[in-house]
Amino acid sequence: MVKYLLRRTLGAIVVMWAVATLVFFMLRIVPGDPMLAMVFDTGDPAAAEQLRRDFGLDKPLYVQYGKFFVQAVQGNLGTSLYGSRVPVTRIVAEAFPRTISLALLSFLIAIAIAVPAGLISALKKHSALDHGVTVIAFLGLSMPDFWLAILLIIVFAAQLHWLPAIGYVPLAQGFWPWFSHLILPSIAVGTPFAAIMARMIRSSMLEVLRADFMRVAASKGLLRRQLIFIHALPNALIPIVTVMGIAVALLMAGTVVVENVFAIKGLGRVLIQSILNRDYPVVQGAILVVSAIFVFSNLLVDMLYTVIDPRIRYE
Repeated sequence: MVKYLLRRTLGAIVVMWAVATLVFFMLRIVPGDPMLAMVFDTGDPAAAEQLRRDFGLDKPLYVQYGKFFVQAVQGNLGTSLYGSRVPVTRIVAEAFPRTISLALLSFLIAIAIAVPAGLISALKKHSALDHGVTVIAFLGLSMPDFWLAILLIIVFAAQLHWLPAIGYVPLAQGFWPWFSHLILPSIAVGTPFAAIMARMIRSSMLEVLRADFMRVAASKGLLRRQLIFIHALPNALIPIVTVMGIAVALLMAGTVVVENVFAIKGLGRVLIQSILNRDYPVVQGAILVVSAIFVFSNLLVDMLYTVIDPRIRYE
């Protein structure tokens, strides 16, 4: 197990290095000059050249890459090219709590919807309940999250005045202000993932319920709830946990549209704005964080396999 963890951790570091390297060179291959964009109002090439020297963008690419790599290893992701040249680590640190709060609450909402819906659909196969859950799941998959977000704002914020429409309040300012600002965006983000997970839970449970060991367990006279929660559900968890792990990573990186609708300056929104501004250091830092979330989420899922199923061992 220890050797496996060391190999996977080393592999994760290599993947993150590869992603950071690819992003570094791709940003500089794309046509356009951020320095000329910064002096667009004056149109002074000399000012743009001075800014290029100040940020070290006049040096050869391999020199720029070497500086970026050394600083990244030391935990320094550089400074933003715009505004007051804020360190990238500060920008990411300010945006990360907003994104992780939205992603985790969205995940909990998705789980709260998907688990009972998937179980009911599997246990009541081909019934009216099963067909109803299937229809609702397909509706959830087909609804764009931004459309659902706008609909939620119109109903619960504009008409009923139950919840705030935009913004984010840190948890330090109180649980309810923080929670109330996240309810609507979390529902908008979590609903499509709930539909995906509900279908996966149904499919996995149906496969387990048809297995021979379930017939043996039923022949022993076990109660139905024992069959479901002691024998069926634990054995159906492997593919479900896989989907959940991927969902967490996607939620962390894929909330950008909803963040824009609700004016939440999270990691996704920061990344999109930085790409539009060609703010190289911020884009590199944000993508490095996102890639780390994906890589280590997959590693955590692999570790959970051994907890769920003791038969799985990594040698």
